[in-house]
Amino acid sequence: MKSATLHKFLIYIIAAVWLVNGLFCKVLNFVPRHEQIVAKILGDSYSRQLTVLIGLSEIIMTFWVLSEYKKRGNVIAQIIVIATMNTMEFILVPNLLLWGYFNATFALLFIGIIYYNEFYLNKK
Repeated sequence: MKSATLHKFLIYIIAAVWLVNGLFCKVLNFVPRHEQIVAKILGDSYSRQLTVLIGLSEIIMTFWVLSEYKKRGNVIAQIIVIATMNTMEFILVPNLLLWGYFNATFALLFIGIIYYNEFYLNKK
Protein backbone atom coordinates (compact mmCIF):
# COMPACT_ATOMS: atom_id res chain seq x y z
CA MET A 1 0.00 0.00 0.00
CA LYS A 2 1.37 3.41 -0.95
CA SER A 3 2.19 5.70 1.96
CA ALA A 4 -0.38 8.30 0.82
CA THR A 5 -3.10 5.63 0.73
CA LEU A 6 -2.05 4.22 4.10
CA HIS A 7 -1.97 7.74 5.54
CA LYS A 8 -5.55 8.41 4.40
CA PHE A 9 -6.70 5.00 5.63
CA LEU A 10 -5.19 5.62 9.07
CA ILE A 11 -6.91 9.02 9.26
CA TYR A 12 -10.25 7.21 8.91
CA ILE A 13 -9.28 4.58 11.49
CA ILE A 14 -8.14 7.24 13.99
CA ALA A 15 -11.33 9.23 13.44
CA ALA A 16 -13.41 6.06 13.90
CA VAL A 17 -11.75 5.38 17.26
CA TRP A 18 -12.66 8.87 18.47
CA LEU A 19 -16.22 8.55 17.14
CA VAL A 20 -16.88 5.13 18.65
CA ASN A 21 -15.47 6.13 22.03
CA GLY A 22 -17.25 9.47 22.07
CA LEU A 23 -20.64 8.67 20.59
CA PHE A 24 -21.28 5.04 21.41
CA CYS A 25 -19.29 4.51 24.60
CA LYS A 26 -19.94 7.84 26.29
CA VAL A 27 -22.83 9.86 24.81
CA LEU A 28 -25.11 6.88 24.11
CA ASN A 29 -23.76 5.10 27.21
CA PHE A 30 -23.32 1.70 25.53
CA VAL A 31 -20.31 1.17 27.83
CA PRO A 32 -21.38 2.32 31.34
CA ARG A 33 -17.85 1.67 32.61
CA HIS A 34 -16.84 5.04 31.12
CA GLU A 35 -19.28 6.87 33.37
CA GLN A 36 -18.02 4.85 36.34
CA ILE A 37 -14.47 5.97 35.55
CA VAL A 38 -15.58 9.61 35.40
CA ALA A 39 -17.55 9.20 38.66
CA LYS A 40 -14.55 7.69 40.44
CA ILE A 41 -12.14 10.39 39.23
CA LEU A 42 -14.37 13.51 39.25
CA GLY A 43 -17.17 12.51 41.62
CA ASP A 44 -20.69 11.13 41.32
CA SER A 45 -22.64 14.40 41.29
CA TYR A 46 -22.28 15.24 37.62
CA SER A 47 -20.66 12.10 36.25
CA ARG A 48 -23.30 11.57 33.53
CA GLN A 49 -23.13 15.16 32.31
CA LEU A 50 -19.32 15.16 32.38
CA THR A 51 -19.21 11.83 30.53
CA VAL A 52 -21.46 13.27 27.82
CA LEU A 53 -19.26 16.39 27.57
CA ILE A 54 -16.16 14.22 27.24
CA GLY A 55 -17.96 12.17 24.58
CA LEU A 56 -18.98 15.29 22.68
CA SER A 57 -15.37 16.49 22.81
CA GLU A 58 -14.28 13.18 21.32
CA ILE A 59 -16.88 13.55 18.56
CA ILE A 60 -15.50 17.03 17.83
CA MET A 61 -12.03 15.45 17.69
CA THR A 62 -13.42 13.05 15.04
CA PHE A 63 -14.37 15.95 12.79
CA TRP A 64 -11.09 17.76 13.47
CA VAL A 65 -9.16 14.64 12.44
CA LEU A 66 -11.24 14.23 9.28
CA SER A 67 -11.00 17.92 8.35
CA GLU A 68 -7.20 17.76 8.44
CA TYR A 69 -7.25 21.37 9.67
CA LYS A 70 -3.99 22.28 11.43
CA LYS A 71 -2.97 18.64 11.34
CA ARG A 72 0.20 18.91 13.39
CA GLY A 73 -1.61 20.77 16.17
CA ASN A 74 -4.33 18.15 16.04
CA VAL A 75 -1.83 15.31 16.36
CA ILE A 76 -0.16 16.98 19.32
CA ALA A 77 -3.57 17.58 20.97
CA GLN A 78 -4.56 13.94 20.44
CA ILE A 79 -1.32 12.67 21.94
CA ILE A 80 -1.66 14.94 24.98
CA VAL A 81 -5.31 13.99 25.54
CA ILE A 82 -4.69 10.25 25.18
CA ALA A 83 -1.59 10.32 27.39
CA THR A 84 -3.29 12.44 30.06
CA MET A 85 -6.54 10.44 30.17
CA ASN A 86 -4.76 7.09 30.23
CA THR A 87 -2.21 8.16 32.85
CA MET A 88 -5.00 9.35 35.15
CA GLU A 89 -6.95 6.14 34.63
CA PHE A 90 -3.84 4.00 35.08
CA ILE A 91 -3.10 5.62 38.43
CA LEU A 92 -6.61 6.26 39.79
CA VAL A 93 -8.91 3.52 38.43
CA PRO A 94 -6.99 0.61 36.91
CA ASN A 95 -9.68 -1.78 38.20
CA LEU A 96 -12.29 -0.12 35.93
CA LEU A 97 -10.22 -0.34 32.75
CA LEU A 98 -11.15 -3.01 30.22
CA TRP A 99 -7.64 -4.52 30.28
CA GLY A 100 -6.46 -3.09 33.60
CA TYR A 101 -2.86 -1.92 33.55
CA PHE A 102 -2.49 -3.41 30.06
CA ASN A 103 -4.68 -0.53 28.76
CA ALA A 104 -1.54 1.62 28.80
CA THR A 105 -0.07 -0.59 26.08
CA PHE A 106 -3.03 0.06 23.78
CA ALA A 107 -2.88 3.80 24.53
CA LEU A 108 0.82 3.89 23.63
CA LEU A 109 0.14 1.90 20.47
CA PHE A 110 -2.60 4.34 19.46
CA ILE A 111 -0.32 7.30 20.19
CA GLY A 112 2.38 5.64 18.09
CA ILE A 113 0.01 5.14 15.15
CA ILE A 114 -1.14 8.76 15.31
CA TYR A 115 2.46 10.00 15.47
CA TYR A 116 3.67 7.68 12.70
CA ASN A 117 0.76 8.62 10.46
CA GLU A 118 1.45 12.34 10.66
CA PHE A 119 5.22 12.59 11.01
CA TYR A 120 6.35 9.66 8.84
CA LEU A 121 3.62 8.83 6.35
CA ASN A 122 2.67 12.45 5.74
CA LYS A 123 6.03 13.62 4.41
CA LYS A 124 5.68 16.85 2.46
